[in-house]
Amino acid sequence: MNNIIQKIENTDWQTITENMHQNGYAIISGLLSDNECEALKSDYDNPTLYRKTVVMARHRFGLGEYKYFNYPLPDLIQAIRTNIYPHLVPVANAWFKALKIDIDFPLEHTTLLQQCYDNGQRKATPLILKYGKGGFNTLHQDLYGDIYFPIQLVLMLSEPEKDFTGGEFVLTQQIPRAQSKAIVINPKKGDMLIFTTHFKPEKGTKGYYRVNMKHGVSEIKEGDRCTLGIIFHDAIS
Repeated sequence: MNNIIQKIENTDWQTITENMHQNGYAIISGLLSDNECEALKSDYDNPTLYRKTVVMARHRFGLGEYKYFNYPLPDLIQAIRTNIYPHLVPVANAWFKALKIDIDFPLEHTTLLQQCYDNGQRKATPLILKYGKGGFNTLHQDLYGDIYFPIQLVLMLSEPEKDFTGGEFVLTQQIPRAQSKAIVINPKKGDMLIFTTHFKPEKGTKGYYRVNMKHGVSEIKEGDRCTLGIIFHDAIS
């Protein structure tokens, strides 16, 4: 795990922070190697790793399937979740302070998980998602309970235009008293996308106001698209 931890520590977190404040998302290119991506995909059919499988069409979430990992998480996922979190806490706390929300996120991820546990949120939330031709994911937010961290991750495990076409990552900004804005992002295999789970602050003439955001995946035209999602808070169910 030393390699992935070193990549995280060598990241230009100042630029990532600036992008998060300005856009609500940022990309770290090539965090995962091709071998790491393929290893995660090859474990998709290993039932011992997962606590729950969701067939999206049954719940009108879209068309595709995802599986929630069980604790203990695979070492690679645990390392990413634990070591990325402290770099995002300053962003999360700055957002809540700007919007005058009286919540201060702890510096250590284990403390956040303890808060979740005490609130009855005890289920692991990292998940692997798989879409085939025609698959898509409707716009949504991954909250899972009253305690949530406002930033999450998606790591692309497939190569756009090679393994699949279509399947763009979509963010929408719901701007008060205006039409929503759509943002389309195309991370490459091994890239990690960092983005807001729920909202971000935007500065106006009278101070900061809240811009709600949702995310989803556009329709896959051909091939298979796999991603790894990492949410920092745990779930009730």
